[in-house]
Amino acid sequence: MRTWGPLTAVCLGTFMLLLDVTIVVVALPDMARALHTSLSDLQWVIDGYALALAALLMGAGAAADVLGRRRVHVAGVVVFAAASLWCGLATGPGMLVAARAVQGVGAAAMLATTLPLLGSVYQGRQRSAALGVWGAVSGGAAAVGPVLGGLLTEGPGWRWIFFVNLPVSVAAVWLTLKVVPESRGARGTRIDWAGTVTFACFVGATTYAVVRAGSDGWTSTTTTGSFAFAALALAAFVLVERRVARPLLDLALLREPAFVGVMLGALAFNGAAFGVIPYLSIWMQTLLDMSPVRGGLTLLPMTGASVVVAILAGKLLHGVPARLTIGGGLLLIGSGGFCQAVLDAGAHWTVLVPGLVLVGIGVGLVSPALAGAALAAVPPERAGMAGGAVNTVRQLGYALGVAVFGTVLTSRMQDTVSHDAAHTLASGGAGALRGAVSEHTLRAAFASGLDTASVAAGVTGMVGGALVLALVRTPRAAAAAAPTPAEAATAPRA
Repeated sequence: MRTWGPLTAVCLGTFMLLLDVTIVVVALPDMARALHTSLSDLQWVIDGYALALAALLMGAGAAADVLGRRRVHVAGVVVFAAASLWCGLATGPGMLVAARAVQGVGAAAMLATTLPLLGSVYQGRQRSAALGVWGAVSGGAAAVGPVLGGLLTEGPGWRWIFFVNLPVSVAAVWLTLKVVPESRGARGTRIDWAGTVTFACFVGATTYAVVRAGSDGWTSTTTTGSFAFAALALAAFVLVERRVARPLLDLALLREPAFVGVMLGALAFNGAAFGVIPYLSIWMQTLLDMSPVRGGLTLLPMTGASVVVAILAGKLLHGVPARLTIGGGLLLIGSGGFCQAVLDAGAHWTVLVPGLVLVGIGVGLVSPALAGAALAAVPPERAGMAGGAVNTVRQLGYALGVAVFGTVLTSRMQDTVSHDAAHTLASGGAGALRGAVSEHTLRAAFASGLDTASVAAGVTGMVGGALVLALVRTPRAAAAAAPTPAEAATAPRA
């Protein structure tokens, strides 16, 4: 128990919080029918979770250093479980979105403390083995999410994708309190509350503006006002971080081209790889009449390829510069996006397989290398900060990807159907339009929207890859000397 107990406890929490990023994807059409949601509601079901996770991740890490990592981790699991119950009992879209945001708060506390807890328990070879298991669980959660979501949605119903978290949470809390020792950061650590609040306002307002642009237009008062508020929040964040003694993010790191390149690559990565998937799921289930289980299984070419490549890359590409694995992986993800832009009114999902496999290969190359590249690009005393920043930017990239590509999707659809019909179709309401609009027109509209969104994702991946190749020039020796993620997580925050 001493060897495996702490690892099991931490991995239970990690599996749940990462599972909930992808498990909702195949349940979106059923949610839409049950709760009568709009497209923006569905986007916020995804983005509410991802944004709360991104906005609070670095702040939660600092709080855990002060208050105790085990204490914050357990509190996060409890909040996550309570919010999961709330999600499952939701009676309307507003309630579900609010519950998902609270879920994200709990997930931030869990994810921010995962690696520090492992780093405080395991040393040497045991630490390497623990990180390997943790990495496999992380990848497995993303792979299992769509399939498990499909099984639960088609079986007991979509609410069970949230209820299933409850027994796992109970086990995680019990095991964590029993076998995981308490640990804290260096003395003198302070929580940057002002930085946390201003950063949260920035990411929230930015995403809200993009979502509103899809329904109100880019020049509407709501959209421009939200962008203006986001700009003010960003300016306030910069001012705060320049003045506080212990900032969430040391802005001096942004003078390092390699660090900037890794952050831009992380932002592009999650958006380009996963931002279109929710709309693919809606297309498959509402226009191709696929069941939730089949809809989840169609993503296996991508998730399977990513897991296999991640395992092989760890063994075969050791010592290869991160700029090549990350940059090359993003170029593959971009190519996969372009390969998916092949749909028409009569297309079947199998035409997506080559593109999905390419994206999966790219994900398998990029995901394991991002954290190490971020750590190699900064001084050792900033390692914990860099690890938190890269995870934050990844979640922000996913939230923005879902919002931006949803706006691109509906804008392109409006070349074929009306504004209202485009939003109804994208939110899973094809059944309500049948009779008023021909089946061929519905399929053609959705296919054209997906093609354009996939091209946008492809461009995002290509640009991200090019920026990484241009900016990340970390010497091989420095990369080899970079601390492991667990070492970084236990490094003092300065």
